[in-house]
Amino acid sequence: MPPWLLGSLCCVLAARTALGGGSAAAEEEEEEKLIRVLVLLPQDDTYLFSLGRVRPAIEYAVRSLRESGSGLPPGYAFQLTYEDSACGNRALFSLVDMVALQHRRPDLLLGPVCEYAAAPVARLAAHWDVPMLSAGALAAGFGAKGGEYSHLTRVAPAYAKMGEMLLALFRHHQWSRATLLYSDSNPERSCYFAMEGVHVVFQEEAFHMAVHSFDESSRHLDIDDVVRALQTGERVVIMCASGDTIRNIMLAAHRQGMTNGEYAFFNIELFNSSSYGNGSWRRGDKHDLEAKKAYSYLQTVTLLRTVKPEFEKFSLEVKSSVQKQGLHEDDYANMFVEGFHDAILLYALALQEVLKFGFSKKDGEKIVQQTRNRTYEGIAGQVSIDANGDRYGDFSVIGMTDPEAGTQEVIGDYYGKQGRFEIRPNVKYPWNHGRLRLDESRVSEHTNNTPCKSCGLGESAVTGIVVGALLGAGLLMAFYFFRKKYRITIERRTRQEDCNMGKHRQLREDSIRSHFSAA
Repeated sequence: MPPWLLGSLCCVLAARTALGGGSAAAEEEEEEKLIRVLVLLPQDDTYLFSLGRVRPAIEYAVRSLRESGSGLPPGYAFQLTYEDSACGNRALFSLVDMVALQHRRPDLLLGPVCEYAAAPVARLAAHWDVPMLSAGALAAGFGAKGGEYSHLTRVAPAYAKMGEMLLALFRHHQWSRATLLYSDSNPERSCYFAMEGVHVVFQEEAFHMAVHSFDESSRHLDIDDVVRALQTGERVVIMCASGDTIRNIMLAAHRQGMTNGEYAFFNIELFNSSSYGNGSWRRGDKHDLEAKKAYSYLQTVTLLRTVKPEFEKFSLEVKSSVQKQGLHEDDYANMFVEGFHDAILLYALALQEVLKFGFSKKDGEKIVQQTRNRTYEGIAGQVSIDANGDRYGDFSVIGMTDPEAGTQEVIGDYYGKQGRFEIRPNVKYPWNHGRLRLDESRVSEHTNNTPCKSCGLGESAVTGIVVGALLGAGLLMAFYFFRKKYRITIERRTRQEDCNMGKHRQLREDSIRSHFSAA
């Protein structure tokens, strides 16, 4: 081969090698700047957080970041993949399939919302070092972020945050006893987990609680029986059920004479949605007048609503997108829709911080740390995440301010980050502490119904005491011999029962930790 031809061939090979290397480097850089997001939400539109409802909000956030030019580092872009979680194991299977079969590891998980779907996904996210942001997984069990839920950040207020709000409300009224009444009928058990959050917070304060549940989907449900059961409990009643069921309970309570100032009723409106606990009494039926009277003794706890000009634009765009899918309803921008929009913003902020310190999108734990102890501007107002990765909750209390007209307005606000409860001026409660017999006053009510006519002891009383003392001595002696004879048997049985109870308790705790079972 002539020397000049050999030299030309070497130049061509060197050029091709250089081009190939440059191409590989470019592909690697492009891959590094591509943020793969796996969205795990149910396809079923009966859920308030279905893909059809939430997807427009997520894409609105991604588009806003891209158009602003400052939301993401230069060259970075989101790649969104949507999978049906079916509110169950399908969420876990979708994540495993993406990694094991498609060989595409997600950089961010959005969802799931349902507790039973979120638990295994959160464990795997921690194992694979993938950040998981959700506007769900609100049960109290997810608050333990030290181990298997370490990579979960909740961008909507957990149920325990609502419990903290109710605790502040109770302290304001100087109450320490409550009845918790909830419907436990739907598969995701939202009201059960909501009341669990309240129960956990109240239990830490040693509040006395009576707990009642019912299945509002049952054909055999008798609301009158439910209300009669309330009369055996405490006089402050916290309820969680559908709006129609709450109305039926209040009508029954009114007919049974419980709306006279001696009971206080609170209704939890979950997710800023009329599907749960809607505080409106008006239905346009023959019971409206009676319901209006009953609702004057009902106050509704809901998320604090803020209105920004940007939120109006967001709400209209989400509404338009959802309606194109054939969904027509009142609540287009509920808590989940807002939450997942804000989750995209939070991730972008955390990623920017991580990149400044020389890390990459693959450093999931570092990104998770940057999502915590942070306050930023969300679509509806400020969003504050605490050190545990849980959003602080801001709540409002709605009450009837004009019983004649039936007008319901916000009468108080709770600001979670400050732990401050503010009552609006000139609020008049339908009860007063003199008529609403609570706490220790109820004990004296049942134990001291008649005045003492004589503080001395009569002759018959002395005789009774002597006879009672002799009988008591005889019973003690009989018990002593009985105990001595059967002591070994009793001790063996007790040890066996303690062992069985210990095993059952451990099994129960493992079940709650692993599957959020509430048998």
